[in-house]
Amino acid sequence: MAAVDPDELPKKKMTHEMGQDLALLSVGELTERITLLKDEIVRLEAEMKRKQASKSAADTFFKR
Repeated sequence: MAAVDPDELPKKKMTHEMGQDLALLSVGELTERITLLKDEIVRLEAEMKRKQASKSAADTFFKR
């Protein structure tokens, strides 16, 4: 039976749960989480702007 190389195993996608205990995370893991969350904030803000623009266009179109 062949041994499994840990480097060849699929890596788990990093997730963050709000309120999660952070005591067991290393500084590197915390840095990765911060980057992940900042990227998500940018994505959410872009979607919010897109929706605001769509709403504004609809409001302008339906004004009398």
